[in-house]
Amino acid sequence: MPARIALFMLGLSLAGPALAQPDRDAAAIRERLHAWAAAFNARDADRACELFADDVIAVIRGAEDSDKGAICGRLRNALAATDRRMSYAADIRQVLVSGDLAAVLLIWTLTVERDGQRSTSEEKGLDVFRRDPDGVWRIVRFMAFSPGRDE
Repeated sequence: MPARIALFMLGLSLAGPALAQPDRDAAAIRERLHAWAAAFNARDADRACELFADDVIAVIRGAEDSDKGAICGRLRNALAATDRRMSYAADIRQVLVSGDLAAVLLIWTLTVERDGQRSTSEEKGLDVFRRDPDGVWRIVRFMAFSPGRDE
């Protein structure tokens, strides 16, 4: 009997990393969001697009729902523009993890510099992440809303 218990305990210790670890998963998701901001700020659209799952759907106020191709196309166009400098910062308010899904409440602050003028805007969002088969957390759904923007 003690040998069975020892084998069971060994099995648990080996399986431990595969078991849910919400704090570690939340930290990984936070890291992914900050890495997205760094990629955006460096004008690296390919690296920024890595955050999104292939089957992502984006819901943005006043726009048609978008798939990954549309999202990444807009990112590439925005980052290719040379008449302005843009940067994002994430204020992550909450990360809720349940198994291979997570919800993130956050506020993105966009700063745009053009012709010596600087403007900032905030965009509240809800991101739904999924841990993909490769173990990487990616956004599968997101909703973003800028306060005060008309439809």
